Parts: sequence; C-alpha cells; structure tokens
Amino acid sequence: MFVLLSNDDGYLSAGLRLLADALANTVKRVVVMAPDRDCSGASHSLTLARPLNVYAHDAQIYSVDGTPADCVKVALSGYFETLPDMVISGINRGANLGDDVIYSGTVAAAFEGMQLGLPALAVSNVSHAPKHWQSSVEVVKQLLLDIQKKPLPENTLLNVNIPDLPYEQIKGRRLTVLGRREPSNALVTVENPRGQVMYWFDVAGQAKSSSQATDFDALAQGYVSITPLQFDLTHQSKLEEMQTWLKEL
Repeated sequence: MFVLLSNDDGYLSAGLRLLADALANTVKRVVVMAPDRDCSGASHSLTLARPLNVYAHDAQIYSVDGTPADCVKVALSGYFETLPDMVISGINRGANLGDDVIYSGTVAAAFEGMQLGLPALAVSNVSHAPKHWQSSVEVVKQLLLDIQKKPLPENTLLNVNIPDLPYEQIKGRRLTVLGRREPSNALVTVENPRGQVMYWFDVAGQAKSSSQATDFDALAQGYVSITPLQFDLTHQSKLEEMQTWLKEL
C-alpha cells in the first residue's frame, strides 16, 4: 500500500512526522507532501493566482508553498510516478469537531483525496499541546489495519478525533455524528505600537449539543470519535419544500 500523508500544521509537525515514521514499517510506501508552514483554518482553498513550488527534503518528504488542498491535489495529479492508494491527513494538533470541519485544512486535505477517488482519513489529536502523540499513532495504525482487512465504502472520508490520553486509557472507538458549537466570543481587539487597532478571532465556542451520538460526547467520555463525512452539501430534506416555494413565487 502507498499512503500519502498531508496536514495543515506544516511538514515539520511532530504528529505528521511520527505517523510517517510509524507507517514506514507497516505499509509498502509512505510519502509526506504538506504545506511549508502552518495553514490551520485554510479550509479547501486552492492557490490559483500563481504557480506552486514543491521542495524535496528527502526521498519521501516534500513541502509545498500552498494550502493543504494544494498539496494533495499536486500529489494526486501526476507528481509521483504512481498514484497513492490512500490519503491520511494528520495527525493534527487540536480537535476538528462539529462545525470545525468547515474551516479545517486537515479535513480539506482528506476531502481532496476522496474527491479524487481515494479512501481518506482526517486525523486529529484533540489537544493543542499533545502529551500522548504515540497513542494517536497507535489508533491510526490499528484503523489502517482494519481498513486493509475491510476497505472503506467508495466516496468515504473518516474524520477521526483522538483523546490525548495514554493508549491503555482510551476506552475504544465510537461512530459519531458531527456536533455543533456555540458561537465564538466577540472579536478580540489589540493595538500595535503605532496605535492601529487590529483584531483576533476568539477561540471556538463550546459544544452546543449534549447528545451521546456526537463527536463531542465521544471525546468527553474518553473514546475515539469516527465520523463518516461526505462532500454533498445539498439540503436533501428541503428539496420538496423548496420546489413548492419556487412554484409559489
């Protein structure tokens, strides 16, 4: 199996490098192609106004001066002599739960792989300062073994969030739905030395739903959350209602 690894934290990210080292011993080939810097929050943006530069750091590690989606698109559009069998994005630093998936460059990189016909995983350790990277690596290794035994359905992306716990303390895996977050707080204003007011977005809001089916609840209970995602944003349940609305207009 040829696995392509990417992320949105950048090619020097500890989670990405540890996963690459671990998978090198379990699959035929692992290649990293990731942004040359932190691109958190880049979502599914592509670089269209200029060409992209790809830098080879060794035979299996490449960085791109673009977005996470750029990286996977380059890798799957002929850069390598053979097409990867799977895309794994991560291991990300910090959770991608609920509404986060809209903004996440980690999830977008995996989506790019899925759009181009490959099974894909977006993987995150929920801590912004993980203490148990190796636990996350072990979760991914086991999931990859499971997928090799029983392949994912076509057009399937798994969004995987892992608690930052010792491996033996992780209770198991749960299939979940995306939860929702409360709105974040108001803008944080700061003033630079020249007196210009600038703005920060505040941290993401807390979980809005307490349903046991959500990714938020699974993590709170010490489980790995696995949420299958699709790219179709069509509001299927509203099609009939909207058809009536259009006729009435």
